Amino acid sequence: MKILHILKTEPEDSVKAVIEEHRKCHDVTVIEIYKSKEYDLIVELVERADKVISW
Repeated sequence: MKILHILKTEPEDSVKAVIEEHRKCHDVTVIEIYKSKEYDLIVELVERADKVISW
């Protein structure tokens, strides 16, 4: 499963732990929109993902 994590702010340790757990079994992509707002890339990644999680 392809999972996209969209981070709106610097992630807390609990968020980092969830992402690391997902990486064990899934194809995980993380985009930090608080650092870069490449909207074309975000839309492309959302379209490709099976699951999108926004933090």
